[in-house]
Amino acid sequence: MAATVVRYLRSVGAATAAEPVEFLPRPDLRAVRDDERAPVDPGEFRRVLGGFASGVTVITAEDVAGPTGFACQSFASLSLDPPLVAFMVARTSTTWPRIARAGVFCVNVLGAEQGSLCRGFAVSGADKFAGVAYDAAPATGSPRLDGVPAWIDCRIHTVHTGGDHLIVVGRVEALGATDDADPLLFHRGRFGRFGE
Repeated sequence: MAATVVRYLRSVGAATAAEPVEFLPRPDLRAVRDDERAPVDPGEFRRVLGGFASGVTVITAEDVAGPTGFACQSFASLSLDPPLVAFMVARTSTTWPRIARAGVFCVNVLGAEQGSLCRGFAVSGADKFAGVAYDAAPATGSPRLDGVPAWIDCRIHTVHTGGDHLIVVGRVEALGATDDADPLLFHRGRFGRFGE
């Protein structure tokens, strides 16, 4: 069939062979190019965006080396159909490659009394699971931390670049929550909770 098409194209004078296609060079994998730098001071950026209160999560996974995880406040619901969530992680994270290799993760939504648990998972290089009770999330086996008011068990769906961070989209496989727990909030560099 292809030979017939080529003969026809030649008979009508159409080009049948083009110059070799040169693929566009892949850009260097850098966090932010010089021409992308925003005209705002990083300190001012942090100060202003620190005024946005957020919940706090711990993203966990299990790989061949054991359980791994990190504290994350950049988490959001993304889609209902299909059920998707997203979190953002710094490209410099040493935990993210282990979660990426696992291909799955569990989002552990922290409760108002779990600030110390969050601080433990925010430290780089420490044994973050020392003294932390957990079981296996039902769909992926990722660590589901004891006492969290909500958890979302996911498979990695896609990963996008976003400046100096990666945007990880997860497809929800299972989830659960308690109805009576207040969330841990983070605002202006401090933990807090809803006022009565």
